[in-house]
Amino acid sequence: MKIACAGSVGRDHLMTFPGKFTDSLVAESLDKVSLSFLVDGLDVRRGGTAANIAFGIGALGLNPFLIAAVGTDWADYDAWLTRHGVDTSHVKISKDLLTASFMVTTDQDLNQIASFFPGAMSEAREIELSPIIERSGKFDLLIISPDDPDAMISHSQSARELGIAFAADPSQQLARMDGEAIKLLIDGAHYLFLNEYELALTIQKTGWSDAEIFSKVKVRIITLGSSGARIEEHGKDPITVGVPKELAKIDPTGVGDCFRAGFVSGLAWGLNHERCAQIGSMLATFCIETKGTQEYRFTKAEFIERFETAYGQAAANEVSANLEPRLIG
Repeated sequence: MKIACAGSVGRDHLMTFPGKFTDSLVAESLDKVSLSFLVDGLDVRRGGTAANIAFGIGALGLNPFLIAAVGTDWADYDAWLTRHGVDTSHVKISKDLLTASFMVTTDQDLNQIASFFPGAMSEAREIELSPIIERSGKFDLLIISPDDPDAMISHSQSARELGIAFAADPSQQLARMDGEAIKLLIDGAHYLFLNEYELALTIQKTGWSDAEIFSKVKVRIITLGSSGARIEEHGKDPITVGVPKELAKIDPTGVGDCFRAGFVSGLAWGLNHERCAQIGSMLATFCIETKGTQEYRFTKAEFIERFETAYGQAAANEVSANLEPRLIG
């Protein structure tokens, strides 16, 4: 299965605040917020939604394509992703701008306040799918993750015109996009990924009902935080998948990207949607146990042992038959 991941590539600046954001918020004054949090930790890591998803797919032993716009500081990141099985030959490198930057502060309850500066990502709107497909062949699945909004819409339109199945993952860009843009992005998607809040925001912005949104896609995956994920497919009962027990909760950044990476990897292995969600949940668990979105490591034995504990031996056997993780530092 040929998988392409379109979206952002960035440098993550991860900060930790030892208290709770809510202790500094005054309900009666939320219309005039002016706060500064003194943090006690800063880590700069590789990130970006498309890069995180592609890395996760590569970590599980597959070879995804990355479609993104990056900056003049791309060389070391390029080498890193290439070592982990990601094909970066279709990445657009800016002549002037730096790679995007993501700045996020996480409190002790794992609540987050974040900002994102697009940098070279603003040039993603110049990327066209047709020439890429002429060079590499037709993709079996295109994941459209948060990116320059014009690029996201362009990719979804191209996917429909070229007959390419695509997964719409609007995520953080829902706050930036208006209702009409969101409609253009998700209409006709084979898979739609949202969390519960994003679903509510999509309903509000598009004016579509919950049922209307579902009618526009083939399969809808709603992530439920610590409660797991729900998979909805037309003509079938919804499936809810729980999450494995984590060893520690270090940093939630990138957990959703890892879930998507695991889910899509399961699709590539020909597994059912329940198993795909279980793989995604397991990979997300490894992610939350580490600082950074691409720092987790596991052997095949470690992954399968924990997967079996969470989901049973039969499920673990199905995954074990396909899993060949890359163990590269």
